[in-house]
Amino acid sequence: MDEAQATSSKTMRSYWRWTKKDFFPETSFETMSSYKTALSQTCPRLTDRLLARSSSTNELVTLQKVSENPMQKCLTWWDLIWLSFGSVVGSGIFVITGQEAHDDAGPAIVLSYAISGLSALLSVFCYTEFAAEIPVAGGSFSYLRIELGDFIAFIAAGNILLEALVGAAGLGRSWSSYFASMIKSDPDFFRIRVNSLREGFNLLDPIAVVVLLVANGIAMSGTKRTSWLNWIASLLSGMVIVFVIIFGFIHAKTSNLEPFFPYGVEGVFRAAAVVYWSYTGFDMVANMAEETKKPSRDIPIGLVGSMSGITVVYCLMALVLTMMVKYTEIDVNAAYSVVFEQIGMKWAKYLVSICALKGMTTSLLVGSLGQARYTTQIARAHMIPPIFALVHPKTGTPVNATLLVTIISAIIAFFSSLDVLSSVLSFSTLFIFMLIAVALLVRRCYVKEVTPRNDLIKFLMCLFIIIGSSIGVSALWNSNERGWIGYTVAGLLWFLGTLGMAFLSKQRVPKVWGVPLVPWLPSLSVVMNLFLVGSLGFKAFLRFIICSAVMIVYYLLFGLHATYDVAHQNEEVSKFEEGT
Repeated sequence: MDEAQATSSKTMRSYWRWTKKDFFPETSFETMSSYKTALSQTCPRLTDRLLARSSSTNELVTLQKVSENPMQKCLTWWDLIWLSFGSVVGSGIFVITGQEAHDDAGPAIVLSYAISGLSALLSVFCYTEFAAEIPVAGGSFSYLRIELGDFIAFIAAGNILLEALVGAAGLGRSWSSYFASMIKSDPDFFRIRVNSLREGFNLLDPIAVVVLLVANGIAMSGTKRTSWLNWIASLLSGMVIVFVIIFGFIHAKTSNLEPFFPYGVEGVFRAAAVVYWSYTGFDMVANMAEETKKPSRDIPIGLVGSMSGITVVYCLMALVLTMMVKYTEIDVNAAYSVVFEQIGMKWAKYLVSICALKGMTTSLLVGSLGQARYTTQIARAHMIPPIFALVHPKTGTPVNATLLVTIISAIIAFFSSLDVLSSVLSFSTLFIFMLIAVALLVRRCYVKEVTPRNDLIKFLMCLFIIIGSSIGVSALWNSNERGWIGYTVAGLLWFLGTLGMAFLSKQRVPKVWGVPLVPWLPSLSVVMNLFLVGSLGFKAFLRFIICSAVMIVYYLLFGLHATYDVAHQNEEVSKFEEGT
């Protein structure tokens, strides 16, 4: 009777509640005295949680109870394909292609897109196996928690969430600039200059804030509704892309492809590192696994199918551009618009402009869905206050988490200029893709208390060789070393490390859908992602180190103690249930 009353009381609680208990329900934060006691135990608690690994059951069952209401399972493989298309195919293809073809790769830009597409597809494979077997809202955060432990998952998730917020703010500012340029040739037309503020933060952008509020408001109203809007907008965008490809080939000249490698192989790889960002966004779609009707079928079809198609589309669009006009004559600011104007189709530039604007809009829509669900799972684990894990009973969406990411990204977008935001490179995206590949290798080769110690040591040695040789290749390339000896040694070590891992006994077989050619494909994903990480420059490394240091401070002061309390509370509950 008492249990029924407690359950009834819990279900009748208002969604909108803001007490201290809702933000900090853990015992470490009950009083100042208990918090001081918790801080005094930081070292032993850190030792306990540093390599503590979650479980599939914990992520799929236990943590979802924190949300109080379930998310609605309303997405199919068709929805995932178009969500991925809407998230990935933004304005980048129209902006970056001309710039990189002109400055770095020439006609070989098509190979740059193929290389980056292969790297993205390898990451998609790794994500897909996890998402099909562990269909939770947290995506990579949950996968890393299960295989690599709490601490690594928190640092990686914190960085990628930060970049997602900054990326959303950047998209909002870009949308405002693009829209202003269409109305009047001045990207700052709608912005308010405040001279008393520091340069880079003195152009206030209310349009960017409105765009973010609208996009996130739609995302809060319902997942299926957002999916339908994205599908309609992406279908129109797809029609414009088909038009560009068909009419582009009609006016193409093969003579424009000569010379094919004007900047050499180095230029192809430099461009590949830049155009890779045209493929990012699929990880946000992987976060929708909890709302997918049949994850084992829909996720592989949705993610692998969409990324394969997007790679082909990107390569065709890059090829069309370099066949329509000589790479030296490409306009780096508006490549496709100008080239159609040159062949007498001035009206086509408006189609391209609308398509680019649509791309930014759908990227914001899908991004707001993914960011909120990522935040939800982090809150479920109590690494941030669990009030942000609550799912609204009517909409079936994490409204609190969406409001959190909306407010933060809107504040950033309101004050920060595009050049400030663009300096924050997506180091964490590639880093987390690499970690997911490592986590997949761990998942296949190591099971706690099952894998023999000797096999574990062999696995760790092979993994160390794979990562070390991958870093070596990246370091050689970025030191401008082009001799064959260093690359041969590093490549041979990578091959031997992967071969050694291939001979180890596999401790776990995928139950639903598995990545083929393990460990070769995940190992190749590791080397390709680390190679691209190395091309980002010193500022990206410095930003990652600074942000990670700030997150470690937060973890030691709050996140560590909250997760410690929850983990040991769950252990006590499990023991009690076993005893009864």
